[in-house]
Order: sequence, then C-alpha cells, then structure tokens
Amino acid sequence: MTGTALREELESFLGEYQSTLSAYDAERTAALWGTPGTIVSDEFVGALHSREEMARGLAQAHPIYQMLGLSRVDHTVLDLAELTESLMRARVRWHFYDGDDELLTDSDYEYVLRRDDDGWHTYVAVAIDEAAKLSRLAADKGLQLPGI
Repeated sequence: MTGTALREELESFLGEYQSTLSAYDAERTAALWGTPGTIVSDEFVGALHSREEMARGLAQAHPIYQMLGLSRVDHTVLDLAELTESLMRARVRWHFYDGDDELLTDSDYEYVLRRDDDGWHTYVAVAIDEAAKLSRLAADKGLQLPGI
C-alpha cells in the first residue's frame, strides 16, 4: 500500500474515532477497538477482552473530560509506519477543545492498529502524556481529578 493511501485510511479511522470521543459514545468508540485491547501508560497497564468491557472502561473517563469542559476532540498524525500489510503503528496528538472551541490541552498516544475483515481496529494504545496534561489542566482550573 502506498504511504498516501495508508495515511488516508488512518485519517478516516481517526475521524470516526474523534467523532465518537466528542459525542461521549463509549459503545461506538469501543467498536473501533479489537479484542483484546491493551492500554498502557506510566500509571496503568490493562487488557480488555470484550467490546463491552472496553465501553465500560472508556466511559469511566467521561466524567473527567466533562469536569474539564471537553466539548470537541481533533487530532494530528505525528508519525505513521506500515509494519505489515495488516498492521500499522501511528503516533497521534489529540487536541481537546472546550465549548467555545478554545484548546484546553493536547495529548500524545502511540497506537498499533490491525486491518481486520471489517476494517481497522486499535489493539494497543500507549498513553504518552495524558495523565500529566490532564492533571495540569485540572490544577489550572482549580479542580482535583479522581484517580489522576
């Protein structure tokens, strides 16, 4: 596959992903994950073995995002590598906006995605700086976030 075609497929996938995040739709977001799906950060490592588990896990972050005033999510692809015909690695910067469309913060993730029969799915997500940036945003707003 050409680099351009792969980037277009990734952009399409991420466009759908960001729309599900912006809508706080954990079930639709979970549908974009393969199972088991693994999330790794400095603070946490876990694998979720069903889309139902993934949806519950994703929904746990919604109150934090809502407390911070998150209204919309956008992204920038920082790096992309085709590992095989069915696997890619992508580094993505997520941009979090409030209701006035002002940037609240951003956060970098590294993903491993696999093309399955029904399209691309995320199988591994590595949170690079999300906890630190959300904590800093909360402190700036005078908030204490649960679990962070």
